[in-house]
Amino acid sequence: MKQFIDLLHREVVPALGCTEPIAVALTAAFAAETLGCRPERLEVEVSANLLKNGMGVVVPGTGEMGLQIAAAAGAIGGQSSRGLECLASLTPEQAKAARAMLGENRVELGLADNNLLLYCKVTAFGDGHNASAELADSHANLVAAWRDGRQVFAKEPEAAPETGAVEEEWPLSLRKIYDFASTTPIEPIEFILEASRMNRAVAEEGLANKYGLGVGKSMDAQTRLQILSDDMLNFAVKLTAAAADARMAGVMMPVMSNSGSGNQGITCTMPVVACAIRLDKPDEDLARALIMSHLTAIHIKHHLGRLSAHCGAMVAATAAACGIALLLGGGEREMEMTVRNMVGNVAGMICDGAKSSCALKVASAVGAGIQAAMLALQGTAVPGREGIVSDDIEACIANLGKLGSEGMRETDKVILDIMLHKKTASNP
Repeated sequence: MKQFIDLLHREVVPALGCTEPIAVALTAAFAAETLGCRPERLEVEVSANLLKNGMGVVVPGTGEMGLQIAAAAGAIGGQSSRGLECLASLTPEQAKAARAMLGENRVELGLADNNLLLYCKVTAFGDGHNASAELADSHANLVAAWRDGRQVFAKEPEAAPETGAVEEEWPLSLRKIYDFASTTPIEPIEFILEASRMNRAVAEEGLANKYGLGVGKSMDAQTRLQILSDDMLNFAVKLTAAAADARMAGVMMPVMSNSGSGNQGITCTMPVVACAIRLDKPDEDLARALIMSHLTAIHIKHHLGRLSAHCGAMVAATAAACGIALLLGGGEREMEMTVRNMVGNVAGMICDGAKSSCALKVASAVGAGIQAAMLALQGTAVPGREGIVSDDIEACIANLGKLGSEGMRETDKVILDIMLHKKTASNP
Protein backbone atom coordinates (compact mmCIF):
# COMPACT_ATOMS: atom_id res chain seq x y z
CA MET A 1 0.00 0.00 0.00
CA LYS A 2 2.81 2.41 0.83
CA GLN A 3 4.31 2.10 -2.67
CA PHE A 4 1.00 3.07 -4.25
CA ILE A 5 0.44 6.03 -1.94
CA ASP A 6 4.03 7.21 -2.43
CA LEU A 7 3.50 7.09 -6.21
CA LEU A 8 0.33 9.14 -5.89
CA HIS A 9 2.00 11.77 -3.72
CA ARG A 10 4.88 12.02 -6.19
CA GLU A 11 2.86 12.08 -9.42
CA VAL A 12 -0.38 13.81 -8.41
CA VAL A 13 0.65 17.32 -7.36
CA PRO A 14 -0.64 20.89 -7.80
CA ALA A 15 0.63 22.81 -10.83
CA LEU A 16 -0.02 26.38 -11.94
CA GLY A 17 0.02 26.69 -15.72
CA CYS A 18 1.05 24.26 -18.44
CA THR A 19 3.88 22.20 -17.00
CA GLU A 20 6.31 22.58 -19.92
CA PRO A 21 6.52 26.41 -19.74
CA ILE A 22 6.42 26.13 -15.95
CA ALA A 23 9.42 23.77 -16.04
CA VAL A 24 11.29 26.53 -17.88
CA ALA A 25 10.05 29.17 -15.42
CA LEU A 26 11.18 26.98 -12.52
CA THR A 27 14.64 26.50 -14.02
CA ALA A 28 14.94 30.25 -14.68
CA ALA A 29 13.86 31.06 -11.13
CA PHE A 30 16.56 28.76 -9.74
CA ALA A 31 19.17 30.29 -12.07
CA ALA A 32 18.21 33.82 -10.95
CA GLU A 33 18.29 32.82 -7.29
CA THR A 34 21.74 31.32 -7.83
CA LEU A 35 22.88 34.52 -9.57
CA GLY A 36 21.67 36.59 -6.62
CA CYS A 37 20.23 39.54 -8.56
CA ARG A 38 17.63 40.30 -11.23
CA PRO A 39 19.08 39.00 -14.51
CA GLU A 40 19.85 41.40 -17.33
CA ARG A 41 19.53 38.67 -19.96
CA LEU A 42 18.84 34.94 -20.25
CA GLU A 43 19.98 32.08 -22.42
CA VAL A 44 17.53 29.16 -22.50
CA GLU A 45 18.19 25.70 -23.92
CA VAL A 46 15.40 23.10 -24.06
CA SER A 47 14.75 19.66 -25.48
CA ALA A 48 12.71 19.38 -28.67
CA ASN A 49 9.72 17.85 -26.88
CA LEU A 50 9.69 20.58 -24.27
CA LEU A 51 9.85 23.20 -27.04
CA LYS A 52 6.93 21.56 -28.85
CA ASN A 53 4.78 21.55 -25.74
CA GLY A 54 5.54 25.13 -24.73
CA MET A 55 5.11 27.10 -27.94
CA GLY A 56 1.37 27.69 -27.96
CA VAL A 57 0.16 28.02 -24.36
CA VAL A 58 -0.33 31.16 -22.28
CA VAL A 59 1.90 31.52 -19.22
CA PRO A 60 -0.14 32.44 -16.10
CA GLY A 61 0.04 36.06 -15.03
CA THR A 62 1.73 37.27 -18.22
CA GLY A 63 -0.93 37.27 -20.93
CA GLU A 64 1.74 35.95 -23.31
CA MET A 65 2.55 32.51 -24.67
CA GLY A 66 5.80 30.65 -25.16
CA LEU A 67 8.93 29.55 -23.36
CA GLN A 68 10.73 32.90 -23.54
CA ILE A 69 8.09 34.71 -21.49
CA ALA A 70 8.05 31.73 -19.11
CA ALA A 71 11.79 32.06 -18.58
CA ALA A 72 11.61 35.82 -18.08
CA ALA A 73 8.69 35.57 -15.64
CA GLY A 74 10.44 32.82 -13.70
CA ALA A 75 13.70 34.74 -13.49
CA ILE A 76 12.02 37.97 -12.36
CA GLY A 77 9.14 36.78 -10.19
CA GLY A 78 9.46 33.02 -9.75
CA GLN A 79 10.12 31.10 -6.53
CA SER A 80 11.86 27.77 -7.11
CA SER A 81 10.85 26.52 -3.66
CA ARG A 82 7.24 26.35 -4.88
CA GLY A 83 7.99 23.83 -7.61
CA LEU A 84 5.30 23.67 -10.29
CA GLU A 85 3.53 26.60 -8.59
CA CYS A 86 6.63 28.79 -8.94
CA LEU A 87 4.71 31.66 -10.60
CA ALA A 88 1.94 31.81 -8.00
CA SER A 89 3.27 35.09 -6.55
CA LEU A 90 4.05 36.81 -9.86
CA THR A 91 2.93 40.46 -9.66
CA PRO A 92 1.68 42.65 -12.55
CA GLU A 93 4.85 44.75 -12.25
CA GLN A 94 7.05 41.65 -12.52
CA ALA A 95 5.03 40.43 -15.52
CA LYS A 96 5.52 43.83 -17.17
CA ALA A 97 9.27 43.61 -16.57
CA ALA A 98 9.28 40.08 -18.07
CA ARG A 99 7.52 41.31 -21.20
CA ALA A 100 10.06 44.13 -21.44
CA MET A 101 12.89 41.57 -21.44
CA LEU A 102 11.33 39.94 -24.49
CA GLY A 103 10.68 43.25 -26.19
CA GLU A 104 14.36 44.15 -25.80
CA ASN A 105 15.49 40.73 -27.12
CA ARG A 106 17.17 39.80 -23.84
CA VAL A 107 15.89 36.21 -23.78
CA GLU A 108 17.58 33.82 -26.21
CA LEU A 109 15.94 30.43 -26.84
CA GLY A 110 17.53 27.42 -28.53
CA LEU A 111 17.52 23.64 -28.70
CA ALA A 112 19.76 21.74 -26.29
CA ASP A 113 22.50 19.57 -27.74
CA ASN A 114 21.35 16.29 -26.21
CA ASN A 115 18.77 13.57 -26.80
CA LEU A 116 16.81 13.95 -23.56
CA LEU A 117 13.04 14.15 -23.95
CA LEU A 118 12.57 16.58 -21.06
CA TYR A 119 15.45 18.97 -20.46
CA CYS A 120 16.00 22.66 -19.73
CA LYS A 121 19.05 24.76 -18.95
CA VAL A 122 18.82 28.47 -18.19
CA THR A 123 21.84 30.75 -17.87
CA ALA A 124 21.24 34.14 -16.26
CA PHE A 125 23.59 37.12 -16.61
CA GLY A 126 23.75 40.17 -14.34
CA ASP A 127 26.13 42.46 -12.41
CA GLY A 128 29.10 40.98 -14.22
CA HIS A 129 28.28 37.44 -13.11
CA ASN A 130 26.46 34.45 -14.58
CA ALA A 131 24.59 31.49 -13.14
CA SER A 132 23.05 28.41 -14.72
CA ALA A 133 20.44 25.92 -13.59
CA GLU A 134 19.56 22.59 -15.14
CA LEU A 135 16.37 20.50 -15.06
CA ALA A 136 16.02 16.99 -16.48
CA ASP A 137 13.70 13.98 -16.82
CA SER A 138 10.68 15.38 -14.97
CA HIS A 139 9.00 18.78 -14.84
CA ALA A 140 10.19 19.82 -11.37
CA ASN A 141 13.47 17.91 -11.21
CA LEU A 142 16.19 20.54 -10.76
CA VAL A 143 19.46 18.64 -10.96
CA ALA A 144 22.32 21.16 -10.95
CA ALA A 145 23.35 24.81 -10.67
CA TRP A 146 26.54 26.79 -11.29
CA ARG A 147 27.69 30.34 -10.47
CA ASP A 148 30.52 31.82 -12.53
CA GLY A 149 31.41 28.34 -13.73
CA ARG A 150 31.61 26.77 -10.26
CA GLN A 151 29.02 24.13 -9.44
CA VAL A 152 27.09 25.13 -6.34
CA PHE A 153 24.31 22.53 -6.41
CA ALA A 154 24.06 18.92 -7.56
CA LYS A 155 21.07 16.77 -6.78
CA GLU A 156 21.95 13.54 -5.06
CA PRO A 157 21.58 10.67 -7.55
CA GLU A 158 19.15 7.88 -6.82
CA ALA A 159 20.83 5.17 -4.76
CA ALA A 160 22.00 2.36 -7.00
CA PRO A 161 21.06 -1.18 -6.02
CA GLU A 162 23.76 -3.20 -4.35
CA THR A 163 25.75 -5.55 -6.52
CA GLY A 164 23.77 -8.69 -7.08
CA ALA A 165 20.53 -7.11 -5.88
CA VAL A 166 17.41 -7.59 -7.96
CA GLU A 167 16.19 -4.31 -9.48
CA GLU A 168 12.91 -3.26 -7.92
CA GLU A 169 9.98 -4.17 -10.15
CA TRP A 170 7.37 -1.67 -11.25
CA PRO A 171 4.68 -2.13 -8.59
CA LEU A 172 1.57 -1.39 -10.64
CA SER A 173 -0.69 -3.56 -12.75
CA LEU A 174 -4.35 -3.02 -13.57
CA ARG A 175 -5.30 -5.89 -11.26
CA LYS A 176 -3.28 -4.49 -8.35
CA ILE A 177 -4.69 -1.00 -8.94
CA TYR A 178 -8.25 -2.32 -8.91
CA ASP A 179 -7.62 -4.31 -5.71
CA PHE A 180 -6.04 -1.28 -4.04
CA ALA A 181 -8.75 1.16 -5.11
CA SER A 182 -11.62 -1.09 -4.12
CA THR A 183 -10.39 -2.62 -0.85
CA THR A 184 -7.88 -0.34 0.90
CA PRO A 185 -9.14 1.56 3.98
CA ILE A 186 -10.50 4.96 3.03
CA GLU A 187 -8.47 7.09 5.46
CA PRO A 188 -5.07 6.76 3.70
CA ILE A 189 -6.53 7.60 0.27
CA GLU A 190 -9.11 10.31 0.93
CA PHE A 191 -6.45 12.96 0.24
CA ILE A 192 -7.22 12.37 -3.45
CA LEU A 193 -10.47 14.31 -2.97
CA GLU A 194 -8.36 17.49 -3.07
CA ALA A 195 -7.95 16.81 -6.80
CA SER A 196 -11.74 16.96 -7.11
CA ARG A 197 -11.96 20.26 -5.26
CA MET A 198 -9.07 21.92 -7.07
CA ASN A 199 -9.90 20.83 -10.62
CA ARG A 200 -13.62 21.42 -10.23
CA ALA A 201 -12.92 25.05 -9.27
CA VAL A 202 -10.98 25.52 -12.51
CA ALA A 203 -13.76 23.83 -14.50
CA GLU A 204 -16.35 26.19 -13.02
CA GLU A 205 -14.12 29.14 -13.90
CA GLY A 206 -13.93 27.84 -17.46
CA LEU A 207 -17.71 27.69 -17.63
CA ALA A 208 -18.17 31.15 -16.13
CA ASN A 209 -15.77 33.01 -18.45
CA LYS A 210 -14.52 32.62 -22.02
CA TYR A 211 -11.05 31.09 -22.22
CA GLY A 212 -9.30 29.85 -25.34
CA LEU A 213 -11.69 28.11 -27.71
CA GLY A 214 -14.38 27.99 -25.05
CA VAL A 215 -15.14 24.32 -25.75
CA GLY A 216 -16.76 23.69 -22.36
CA LYS A 217 -18.57 27.03 -22.26
CA SER A 218 -19.94 26.44 -25.78
CA MET A 219 -21.27 23.03 -24.74
CA ASP A 220 -22.87 24.64 -21.70
CA ALA A 221 -24.64 27.19 -23.90
CA GLN A 222 -25.81 24.50 -26.31
CA THR A 223 -27.15 22.47 -23.40
CA ARG A 224 -29.11 25.46 -22.12
CA LEU A 225 -30.59 25.90 -25.61
CA GLN A 226 -31.47 22.17 -25.61
CA ILE A 227 -29.34 21.59 -28.69
CA LEU A 228 -27.27 19.15 -26.66
CA SER A 229 -28.82 16.84 -24.09
CA ASP A 230 -27.93 17.38 -20.44
CA ASP A 231 -26.89 13.75 -19.91
CA MET A 232 -24.01 12.37 -17.90
CA LEU A 233 -21.68 12.05 -20.89
CA ASN A 234 -22.09 15.65 -22.03
CA PHE A 235 -21.86 16.91 -18.46
CA ALA A 236 -18.54 15.10 -18.01
CA VAL A 237 -17.16 16.32 -21.34
CA LYS A 238 -18.30 19.89 -20.64
CA LEU A 239 -16.69 20.12 -17.20
CA THR A 240 -13.42 18.56 -18.31
CA ALA A 241 -13.10 20.67 -21.45
CA ALA A 242 -13.91 23.86 -19.53
CA ALA A 243 -11.07 23.21 -17.11
CA ALA A 244 -8.67 22.57 -20.02
CA ASP A 245 -9.89 25.76 -21.73
CA ALA A 246 -9.05 27.84 -18.66
CA ARG A 247 -5.71 26.17 -18.02
CA MET A 248 -4.45 26.50 -21.61
CA ALA A 249 -5.39 30.19 -21.52
CA GLY A 250 -3.17 30.79 -18.47
CA VAL A 251 -5.74 31.06 -15.68
CA MET A 252 -4.07 31.96 -12.36
CA MET A 253 -5.48 28.91 -10.58
CA PRO A 254 -3.62 25.67 -9.83
CA VAL A 255 -4.81 22.28 -11.02
CA MET A 256 -3.99 18.86 -9.66
CA SER A 257 -1.68 17.30 -12.23
CA ASN A 258 -0.87 13.68 -13.04
CA SER A 259 2.51 12.42 -14.29
CA GLY A 260 3.74 15.96 -14.87
CA SER A 261 0.72 17.15 -16.86
CA GLY A 262 -2.08 19.43 -15.69
CA ASN A 263 -4.38 18.46 -18.57
CA GLN A 264 -3.86 14.81 -17.70
CA GLY A 265 -4.67 15.58 -14.08
CA ILE A 266 -7.84 17.39 -15.16
CA THR A 267 -8.83 14.53 -17.47
CA CYS A 268 -8.14 11.89 -14.81
CA THR A 269 -10.33 13.81 -12.38
CA MET A 270 -13.22 15.72 -13.87
CA PRO A 271 -15.07 12.96 -15.80
CA VAL A 272 -15.08 10.89 -12.61
CA VAL A 273 -16.28 13.87 -10.55
CA ALA A 274 -19.01 14.67 -13.07
CA CYS A 275 -20.32 11.11 -13.03
CA ALA A 276 -20.20 10.99 -9.22
CA ILE A 277 -22.27 14.20 -9.12
CA ARG A 278 -24.90 12.83 -11.49
CA LEU A 279 -24.99 9.46 -9.76
CA ASP A 280 -25.11 11.13 -6.31
CA LYS A 281 -22.21 9.02 -5.06
CA PRO A 282 -20.71 9.58 -1.58
CA ASP A 283 -17.18 10.88 -1.11
CA GLU A 284 -15.80 7.43 -0.35
CA ASP A 285 -16.97 6.08 -3.71
CA LEU A 286 -15.58 9.15 -5.46
CA ALA A 287 -12.22 8.79 -3.70
CA ARG A 288 -11.91 5.13 -4.72
CA ALA A 289 -12.82 5.94 -8.32
CA LEU A 290 -10.26 8.77 -8.41
CA ILE A 291 -7.59 6.45 -7.01
CA MET A 292 -8.47 3.96 -9.78
CA SER A 293 -8.19 6.70 -12.38
CA HIS A 294 -5.01 8.41 -11.24
CA LEU A 295 -3.07 5.19 -10.62
CA THR A 296 -4.14 3.77 -13.99
CA ALA A 297 -2.86 6.90 -15.72
CA ILE A 298 0.45 6.65 -13.86
CA HIS A 299 0.72 2.99 -14.88
CA ILE A 300 0.08 3.64 -18.58
CA LYS A 301 2.39 6.68 -18.64
CA HIS A 302 5.15 4.53 -17.17
CA HIS A 303 5.13 2.62 -20.48
CA LEU A 304 4.85 5.73 -22.64
CA GLY A 305 7.28 8.13 -20.98
CA ARG A 306 6.75 11.75 -19.91
CA LEU A 307 6.72 13.33 -23.38
CA SER A 308 6.10 11.79 -26.79
CA ALA A 309 4.03 12.21 -29.95
CA HIS A 310 1.19 10.38 -28.20
CA CYS A 311 -1.52 12.59 -26.72
CA GLY A 312 -1.74 12.25 -22.94
CA ALA A 313 -5.45 13.08 -22.99
CA MET A 314 -6.13 9.64 -24.43
CA VAL A 315 -4.22 8.00 -21.57
CA ALA A 316 -5.94 10.10 -18.91
CA ALA A 317 -9.39 9.53 -20.42
CA THR A 318 -8.73 5.79 -20.46
CA ALA A 319 -7.89 5.99 -16.77
CA ALA A 320 -10.95 8.13 -16.01
CA ALA A 321 -13.13 5.62 -17.84
CA CYS A 322 -11.85 2.92 -15.47
CA GLY A 323 -12.78 5.15 -12.54
CA ILE A 324 -16.26 5.65 -13.98
CA ALA A 325 -16.64 1.90 -14.51
CA LEU A 326 -15.77 1.42 -10.83
CA LEU A 327 -18.38 4.02 -9.82
CA LEU A 328 -20.96 2.09 -11.82
CA GLY A 329 -20.19 -1.20 -10.10
CA GLY A 330 -17.66 -2.64 -12.55
CA GLY A 331 -15.03 -5.11 -11.44
CA GLU A 332 -11.59 -6.07 -12.65
CA ARG A 333 -12.97 -7.61 -15.85
CA GLU A 334 -14.78 -4.39 -16.74
CA MET A 335 -11.62 -2.35 -16.09
CA GLU A 336 -9.70 -4.53 -18.54
CA MET A 337 -12.44 -4.31 -21.15
CA THR A 338 -12.58 -0.54 -20.80
CA VAL A 339 -8.85 -0.23 -21.50
CA ARG A 340 -9.09 -2.58 -24.49
CA ASN A 341 -11.94 -0.51 -25.92
CA MET A 342 -9.92 2.69 -25.66
CA VAL A 343 -6.77 1.15 -27.14
CA GLY A 344 -8.88 -0.19 -30.00
CA ASN A 345 -10.44 3.21 -30.63
CA VAL A 346 -8.27 6.29 -30.05
CA ALA A 347 -4.72 4.98 -29.54
CA GLY A 348 -3.34 7.05 -32.44
CA MET A 349 -4.19 10.55 -31.17
CA ILE A 350 -1.11 12.73 -31.67
CA CYS A 351 0.37 15.41 -29.45
CA ASP A 352 1.29 18.51 -31.44
CA GLY A 353 2.05 20.70 -28.45
CA ALA A 354 0.14 22.31 -25.61
CA LYS A 355 -2.35 24.88 -26.88
CA SER A 356 -6.00 25.94 -26.80
CA SER A 357 -7.14 23.03 -28.98
CA CYS A 358 -6.05 20.59 -26.27
CA ALA A 359 -9.53 21.22 -24.87
CA LEU A 360 -10.99 19.69 -28.05
CA LYS A 361 -8.77 16.61 -27.71
CA VAL A 362 -9.75 16.31 -24.05
CA ALA A 363 -13.43 16.49 -25.02
CA SER A 364 -13.01 13.81 -27.72
CA ALA A 365 -11.04 11.51 -25.43
CA VAL A 366 -13.50 11.83 -22.53
CA GLY A 367 -16.46 11.06 -24.79
CA ALA A 368 -14.65 8.00 -26.12
CA GLY A 369 -13.74 6.96 -22.57
CA ILE A 370 -17.30 6.99 -21.33
CA GLN A 371 -18.40 5.05 -24.42
CA ALA A 372 -15.63 2.52 -23.69
CA ALA A 373 -16.80 2.10 -20.09
CA MET A 374 -20.46 1.73 -21.09
CA LEU A 375 -19.59 -1.01 -23.59
CA ALA A 376 -17.46 -2.78 -20.99
CA LEU A 377 -20.28 -2.69 -18.44
CA GLN A 378 -22.46 -4.41 -21.03
CA GLY A 379 -19.82 -7.11 -21.48
CA THR A 380 -18.44 -5.84 -24.80
CA ALA A 381 -14.76 -5.31 -25.61
CA VAL A 382 -12.52 -5.08 -28.66
CA PRO A 383 -11.18 -8.63 -29.26
CA GLY A 384 -7.53 -9.23 -28.53
CA ARG A 385 -6.91 -10.42 -32.08
CA GLU A 386 -7.63 -6.95 -33.49
CA GLY A 387 -4.92 -4.39 -34.13
CA ILE A 388 -2.63 -3.59 -31.19
CA VAL A 389 -5.20 -4.80 -28.65
CA SER A 390 -4.36 -7.91 -26.64
CA ASP A 391 -6.49 -10.13 -24.40
CA ASP A 392 -3.65 -9.92 -21.88
CA ILE A 393 -4.30 -6.47 -20.41
CA GLU A 394 -0.71 -5.81 -19.39
CA ALA A 395 0.45 -6.74 -22.89
CA CYS A 396 -2.24 -4.43 -24.26
CA ILE A 397 -0.94 -1.52 -22.15
CA ALA A 398 2.64 -2.35 -23.14
CA ASN A 399 1.61 -2.33 -26.81
CA LEU A 400 0.17 1.16 -26.38
CA GLY A 401 3.40 2.25 -24.70
CA LYS A 402 5.49 0.79 -27.51
CA LEU A 403 3.38 2.60 -30.10
CA GLY A 404 3.91 5.95 -28.40
CA SER A 405 7.49 5.64 -27.19
CA GLU A 406 9.01 3.75 -30.14
CA GLY A 407 6.61 3.75 -33.07
CA MET A 408 5.89 7.48 -33.00
CA ARG A 409 9.47 8.77 -32.73
CA GLU A 410 9.54 9.78 -36.38
CA THR A 411 6.05 11.22 -36.01
CA ASP A 412 7.38 13.39 -33.20
CA LYS A 413 10.17 14.74 -35.42
CA VAL A 414 7.78 15.49 -38.27
CA ILE A 415 5.34 17.27 -35.94
CA LEU A 416 8.09 19.48 -34.54
CA ASP A 417 9.46 20.24 -38.02
CA ILE A 418 6.00 21.30 -39.22
CA MET A 419 5.45 23.46 -36.14
CA LEU A 420 8.81 25.21 -36.44
CA HIS A 421 8.63 25.91 -40.17
CA LYS A 422 5.01 26.57 -41.02
CA LYS A 423 3.93 30.08 -41.94
CA THR A 424 2.05 31.80 -39.13
CA ALA A 425 -1.55 32.48 -40.07
CA SER A 426 -3.74 35.08 -38.45
CA ASN A 427 -6.43 33.88 -36.11
CA PRO A 428 -9.93 33.66 -37.61
